[in-house]
Amino acid sequence: MAVIAMTREMGTRGKDVAASLADELGIDIVHHELVEKHLADRLNLEESAVHRFLEGEASLWERWQIDPKRLSRFSSEEILERAMRGNVLIRGWGAAQLLRDVSHVLCVRICAPMSVRVDEMKRRLGVDDTRAVEREIERNDDAHGRVTQRQFQTDWRDPTGYHITINTGYVSVDVATGLLRRLLESGACEPSDNSRAQLFDKLIAARVTTALDAEFSGSPVGSGLRVTAENGHVTIQGVVSSKSDYRRLLEQVREIDGVKSVADETVSIPMNYGV
Repeated sequence: MAVIAMTREMGTRGKDVAASLADELGIDIVHHELVEKHLADRLNLEESAVHRFLEGEASLWERWQIDPKRLSRFSSEEILERAMRGNVLIRGWGAAQLLRDVSHVLCVRICAPMSVRVDEMKRRLGVDDTRAVEREIERNDDAHGRVTQRQFQTDWRDPTGYHITINTGYVSVDVATGLLRRLLESGACEPSDNSRAQLFDKLIAARVTTALDAEFSGSPVGSGLRVTAENGHVTIQGVVSSKSDYRRLLEQVREIDGVKSVADETVSIPMNYGV
C-alpha cells in the first residue's frame, strides 16, 4: 500500500522521477491535471480557471469567483481520498505538507540548482532566453509557496518536512528512482493500524470541515470552526451565530462516512451582539 507525496518544482525532472518510480512499483500517479478536474467540478468552474488560480495567473474576475478557503478544503479532501486508496504517488498539491505526519506516507522533495532547472526548461520549451525562463521558474516557485503557506502554513522548501530530498542536479533520474524504491522496500514506510487510522481521521475531519464551510461560508460568525477527529470521534470548536441552525447541521455531520460521534464544543454568539 505504497503512498508517496512528492513536491513539484519546475525544471527539476521530478515528473520523470515520479513516472519512473510509479512504473517500477506499478502504482498510479495523481498529478495536478487530474485533481484540477475534480476541483473544477465541485466548484462549478472551468478547469482552466482553477489551474490559473493555483498557478498565480488568475484574472481579477477569476480571483473574485474562487474562494481560496473552499478550494483549499476541496483539494485537501481530494488528496486524502487518494491517499486512503493506497498504491499512489501524489505529485504536487501540497500533499507532502498535508500528509507529513502520517508515518507510512513517503514525503519526497525533488530539487535542483537554478542553472540546471533553467537548462532543462529551455530544452523542454525550445527557447534560448535564459532570463525569461528564470523569471518563469521564480514566478512558479513563488505561486507554489503562496499556495502551501495559505493552505498548510508551512514553507515547502523546509527540508525537515520530507523523509528525503534528492538533488537531480547531481543525481540522475535512474539513481533517484532506485533510492526511493530501496527506501520503500526497507519497510520504513510500512502502514500500521495506527497510521491508517490517523490518515482516515484526517479525511473525516476534512469532510466535516467541508460540510461546515458550505453552511457558514457567507456568515462572518460561524466560519473558521476547528475540527479534529480521533478514531472517528469528531470534536468541533469555535463560534457559531445560531445554535438552532447549527444543531440541524450537526445531524448531517453525524451521517458523514466514518463519523462515530460528534462532540460540540462551540460557543453561540448572536450576530447582533456586536462581534
